[in-house]
Amino acid sequence: MKRNKILVVDDEHLIRWSLEQNLKKQGYEVLTAGNGEDALRLAREEQPDLVLLDIQLPGISGIEVLEKIKEYDEDIIVIMVTAHGGLETAVNAMRVGAYDYISKPFNLDELSIVIKKALENSDLKREVARLRSETKKTAPNIIGDSRHMKYLMEVLDKVAKSEASTVLVQGESGTGKELVAKWIHYSSNRAEKPFVAINCAAVPATLLESELFGHEKGAFTDAKVTKKGLFELAEGGTVFLDEIGDMEMGMQAKLLRFLEDRSFRRIGGGRVYTVDVRIISATNKDLQRSIEEKTFRNDLYYRLQVIPIFLPSLRERREDIIPLATHFIKLYNNDFNKRVQGIAAMAERLMVDYSWPGNVRELKNVIERAIILGNDETLLLEHLPLEIVAKASSQRGPAASTFRLPPEGLDIEEVEKELIRQALDITEWNQSKAAKKLNLGIDAFRYRMKKFGYLK
Repeated sequence: MKRNKILVVDDEHLIRWSLEQNLKKQGYEVLTAGNGEDALRLAREEQPDLVLLDIQLPGISGIEVLEKIKEYDEDIIVIMVTAHGGLETAVNAMRVGAYDYISKPFNLDELSIVIKKALENSDLKREVARLRSETKKTAPNIIGDSRHMKYLMEVLDKVAKSEASTVLVQGESGTGKELVAKWIHYSSNRAEKPFVAINCAAVPATLLESELFGHEKGAFTDAKVTKKGLFELAEGGTVFLDEIGDMEMGMQAKLLRFLEDRSFRRIGGGRVYTVDVRIISATNKDLQRSIEEKTFRNDLYYRLQVIPIFLPSLRERREDIIPLATHFIKLYNNDFNKRVQGIAAMAERLMVDYSWPGNVRELKNVIERAIILGNDETLLLEHLPLEIVAKASSQRGPAASTFRLPPEGLDIEEVEKELIRQALDITEWNQSKAAKKLNLGIDAFRYRMKKFGYLK
């Protein structure tokens, strides 16, 4: 975990030493400077999170140091330290950009509270900035011209334009459920507000409540500061609850209560907060079966699926496989500085025949691998993983042992060479077994191995 860095600037050695020892005990990384010139140098080189800056310094004054720090990094927190009677000067410093001031002689416990509060506010500002940066995104591109996808896009468009506050996206793993959630968000009137996501299966049940609802300082052992939950941070926007089917039953009850009126209490707090957020949940599980197995609440299911969306598997929309692959080729050409222009006819045929159990995610990974490892301008059969060639061929049945000739034709030598290579790969280069895979005698198989350079 990153430690906050504090720069202490004071011309009195004893004060610098005392503050350094005290702050180090609290877990901070501490730098010290005895004058304005050293302070500015350290501020530029070390980029501290916070500066404790004495107003009265030899040479460059504390106010001048403050002004110069704010000129090149306005995010550095500066707390001014002033002697008794210097209140007017301290107030002027806050007009210049100081976060706060503290008067000498100061109480170390009080100073500790001021520093902690300042750093917490800074962290919150950074989080808000991060969330706001999300709002600059546009709706992601969803590829597909199949009947399934045309219908899906019509549904998504209606949902995005509606005021529906709860949406349930169901589909196999890898079908693009988070992509759909982002499309709905960034195509809606909530696009300028935050989109935040959490995987319910990846967060322990004991922490999920805190992640969603937040907690007050001291609510439990590790709750050293107050923390806002995702529902609070996403005010006006969208919260995406991925893998909702894996949520623990006790947490399901708390989520159901929140969905009733969008109100909640932070853990350890008494104040009731109400937020305006759209909840998009997703799962690859059969929730009806989960209800029967008593692992998912029936009432929560009906509350979540006000607007149900079902994503088709890739094998149900095979006509989208090549357009998707082409899209990923363009994407990874740009990422890896490659120039793949298209896909060979035989490779296309095997890709369309393959069942894609991992759906679009698997296809994307296959294309990424092919682009990284290949050096040709065309994605060839040899660039595809072995399981695609083997499974696609077996799925076509006995009559499919020969390929249909594509309209543009193909190089029979290329096909024969590739089949020899695939047979060898499948059998870990056991020539006898590889020959049987192709219904060839061992002599005929070895002849072809020599022909294509696989045997010297």
